[in-house]
Amino acid sequence: FPPEAEVWYGIPEFNLLERNITVPGFSPLFPDAHCTANGDVCQLVTGESGEPLTPPDPFLVPANQISTLEINAASTITALTFSPLFDLRKTYFLIAGIAGISPKAATLGSVTFARYAIQVALQYEFDARSIPANFTTGYVPQGAVSPTEYPQSIYGTEVFEVNDALRQLAISFAKTATLNDSSAAMAYRANYASTAAYTAGSQPPSVLGCDVATSDVYFSGTLLSEAFENTTTLFTNGTGVYCTTAQEDNATLESLLRGAIHNLTDFSRIIVLRTASDFDRPYAGEPDTVNLFYANQGGFEPAIQNIYLAGVKVVEGILGQWESTFKKGVKPANYIGDIFGSLGGVPDFGPGSEFGDNPVIPGRKKMRRRGIPVRVSGSGI
Repeated sequence: FPPEAEVWYGIPEFNLLERNITVPGFSPLFPDAHCTANGDVCQLVTGESGEPLTPPDPFLVPANQISTLEINAASTITALTFSPLFDLRKTYFLIAGIAGISPKAATLGSVTFARYAIQVALQYEFDARSIPANFTTGYVPQGAVSPTEYPQSIYGTEVFEVNDALRQLAISFAKTATLNDSSAAMAYRANYASTAAYTAGSQPPSVLGCDVATSDVYFSGTLLSEAFENTTTLFTNGTGVYCTTAQEDNATLESLLRGAIHNLTDFSRIIVLRTASDFDRPYAGEPDTVNLFYANQGGFEPAIQNIYLAGVKVVEGILGQWESTFKKGVKPANYIGDIFGSLGGVPDFGPGSEFGDNPVIPGRKKMRRRGIPVRVSGSGI
């Protein structure tokens, strides 16, 4: 949304407003991509969001701000990916925005880089007041009959995994930044020191690797946060680390993955950066409503500033080492892609590849469901 985008304007490193390109399919509120004169760095806003572009230029390092809902993100990024205006095959995508933070993982103002994006709210939901006594939450994975059972009805966007080798390089670049903080954030985070599990939440902001939970619903409170922490563990087969909460990343990644299937994007060139603007749950003794509605957490401004302060180090690192490292790409040592295995390889989460460990070939139909019931929604063909 605008503050996430505007923090990149008027900076000394480069001018994103030198070249503005109107792109069919972008949000009517944010119809343009903003680029440097040479197209090395571009930005778009998905509709409370942001991303990259440039026509013949071989590389673009987008500073992508995001923060609306999954529909806006998917629509805008799909429009970008399939636009004839841009060649994105060597583009590095920096998906960057603010997020909620778990005090178990980090604190206000922290900068996080995700390996996994988990669509935690893609589940059945019961009102918590009517759940069975043996349920810990009203959320139950699709096709399952209890909160602890792996989803039996797979939609394909439940989990994405990005290039961890690239993530580690991004973390190393970001750690050279001096992060912003505020006196209000310092005072508020101190309240979390009384709970041993929340020690990280009481510390100064830092740069770290941990994962992002995606949900259209802006959830808050200890019970929901713990439920989605468990979902993160379940959906990633115990590998994911629940950390930040956001609303768009799985949608953005699905659109970029579909572009990769058609050789329009490179899924190994994606970085997911989130900065912590607020805690996802209260400190001991604080009501959930006070934490969400009334508390002066003091994290918003540092989180906005740290998108730029850490993000620009990543952009400069990629540009500065373009010829030696980044032009050819950073080879992933881990699986990258979706839960279906659409780009080939064997997912290290979920039931295994839907395509025999091979990449999807555009135009070739193949339906192999490994006995997993798949619900198809829609009224027509």
